[in-house]
Amino acid sequence: MTVPHRREKMENKGEKMIRKSMAALSILFLYLLICFGFSSCARESEEKRLEPALASITAEDVAADTQILSSDEFEGRAPASPGEEKTVAFLEQEFLKLGLKPGNGDSFFQEVPMVVITADPSARLDVKTGRKSLSFAYSDEFVAGTQRVVEEVSLADSEMVFAGYGIVAPEYNWNDYEGLDVRGKTVVVLINDPGFATRDPALFSGRTMTYYGRWTYKYEEAARQGASALFIVHETEPAAYPWGVVQNGWTGPQFNLVAEDNNMSRCAVEGWLHLEAARQVFKAARLDFDAIKTEAARPGFKPVPLGLKASLTLHNTIEKVTSRNVIALFPGSKRPDEVVIYMAHWDHFGVNPALEDDKIFNGALDNATGTAALIELAEAFKKLKRPPDRSIVFLSVTGEEQGLIGSEYYATHPVFPAAKTAAVINMDALNIYGRMKDITVVGYGLSELDAYIEAEAREQGRTVNPDPTPEKGSYFRSDHFPFAKQGIPTVYPSGGVDHIEHGREWTLTLIEKYTAEHYHKPSDEFDPNWDLSGAIDDLRLLFKVGFRLAMEPTFPNWNQGTDYRAKRDADMAASAAKSGSEAPR
Repeated sequence: MTVPHRREKMENKGEKMIRKSMAALSILFLYLLICFGFSSCARESEEKRLEPALASITAEDVAADTQILSSDEFEGRAPASPGEEKTVAFLEQEFLKLGLKPGNGDSFFQEVPMVVITADPSARLDVKTGRKSLSFAYSDEFVAGTQRVVEEVSLADSEMVFAGYGIVAPEYNWNDYEGLDVRGKTVVVLINDPGFATRDPALFSGRTMTYYGRWTYKYEEAARQGASALFIVHETEPAAYPWGVVQNGWTGPQFNLVAEDNNMSRCAVEGWLHLEAARQVFKAARLDFDAIKTEAARPGFKPVPLGLKASLTLHNTIEKVTSRNVIALFPGSKRPDEVVIYMAHWDHFGVNPALEDDKIFNGALDNATGTAALIELAEAFKKLKRPPDRSIVFLSVTGEEQGLIGSEYYATHPVFPAAKTAAVINMDALNIYGRMKDITVVGYGLSELDAYIEAEAREQGRTVNPDPTPEKGSYFRSDHFPFAKQGIPTVYPSGGVDHIEHGREWTLTLIEKYTAEHYHKPSDEFDPNWDLSGAIDDLRLLFKVGFRLAMEPTFPNWNQGTDYRAKRDADMAASAAKSGSEAPR
C-alpha cells in the first residue's frame, strides 16, 4: 500500500513540476516573442523614420550637382582661383538652402593658408659623367619643384647615388640608406616598395603598398637623411598612373602648406624621372637598370654611387594665397558637441593655358561626384523629423590634388576636437558603372568602422571587399589619411567592382580605362550616360552608417595593432581625464 501511495505522490509532484516548467517556458517564450516584437518594431520604426531621407537620395540630384560643379563655368575648381570662388559660393548657397548651420563659428569656411610655387618650365636637368653630358627636358623627361619658399634652388655638380626604394623601415629590418651619407647629394629611388616588386607576401605587405611605397614618404625620408635632391623613377604600374598624371600634377603652380622654417627642412629639389630618362642615366653609370632594380628589392641591398653629377636650377615664382575648406553643420539633438564627419574634396587642377585644345580640368568624377554626394547626404539628414543625437558635419576640403592640403590643415587645426569626432566617412569619386554585388572599403581591416559597413551592406544583399588593387596605395592618397594620422577612425568606401550583370573583370577594365584615358586630364568631364544607380546604393548605405554612428553613445576605434590606435587611445584618455569621466569606448 505504501509503495503505490508514494508513486502516486511522486507522479503528482512530477506533473506539477512539468506544469511549472511548461508555464515558465511559456512565459520565457512570450518574453522572447515580445522582445523580438519590440526589436522588430524598433527596426521597422527606424526604417520608417529613415524612409523619406533615403528616398531623397537620387541619381538625378547627384547628376545635376555634378554637372554644375564640373562645368566649364567653374574653371576646373583650382584653389585660390576664380573657380574656387564659384565653387565655395555654390556650396555655401546649397547648404544654406537646406537650412544647415555654419560649421566654423558663424562661417561656413575655414581659411587654409598656402604658398604657391611655380617653377620656370625652361629648366633642364644636366647629368655629367666624365666628359659626357646628358640633358633632360622639363615635363617630357623629368619634372621637379621645391617646397622651400625661395625664389631659386639649384644643384651644382651634385653627386648622384641610387638608394633602392629610399626606405628606412626598422620593423621590416630594411634600410636603403644604411652607411650612406647623402648630405649635398642627389638621390635616385624607385616608386612603391619591395613587396610590390617581388609579390612576396613575407616582404613588407606583399602586393599591398605600404606607406613606405608612397612618394610623399620618399621625399620625407630623403629630407631626414639630408639629401639635396630626390628623384623618383616613374613606372606606370607601380606608380598606378601614367606619366601624363605626373606632368599635369607636378608642373605649373604647386600648392603647399608652409612650416615655420619656410619648408627649408625639405630637400631643395623634389622630382620625378621619366623611365626612359632613368634608363639613360643608369646606362651612363654603366649599370643595367632592370638588373639593379631587381637587386634593390632583395633584403641586404646596398646603395650604389652612380659616378654621375647632377646640375639643375629652378627659378620660382612665389605667391602667398588663402584657400578655404567648406564646413556645414547639422546640430545633434542630445550630444551636439560630438560629431560624425562626411567629407569630400571640392578642388581639381583648374586651367592650363599651355594646352592646345581643351584647357580645363573639369574633374567630374574626381571629385565633383563626391562633392555632389555631400550635398545629397545633407539633404537626406534634413529630411529626418528629429536630428540624430550627435551632430553631422559636412566637410568639403581644398587642395587634395596638391597633396591632401585642406584635409591636413583641418586635421591639425580641427574645428571639432578629435576626441569628440566619432568617425570620418570619406567620398572620393563615386561609382559611375551601375549596381554592384559588393562594396569596396579601402583600408579594410584597419578599424571597427568596417562592421558598420558590413551590417548595412548585408541589408542591401551585398558583400564587403578590400581594395582590389592595393598595390596602388589608394589608402594614402585620399583625404581620410591625415585624419587617420591624428588617430580619428576613418572609412573610405569606394563603390564596388562585382557588377550585378557584367561581373568583376568588366568593371575593373572600365576603371583602368578611366585611369589611363581620363584621370587628372581635361577629359574627366560629366557624361549623361553614366549609370549612377550603384552610387545611390552606396550613398544610402553611407547615410545609414552615419546615422547609426550619430545615434550611438560609444566611439568606434582602430583595430588592435594598427598604427593609429595609440594616438586615438591617448586622445580619448586625455579627454576623459579633462572631463573627469571614464574614457569612452
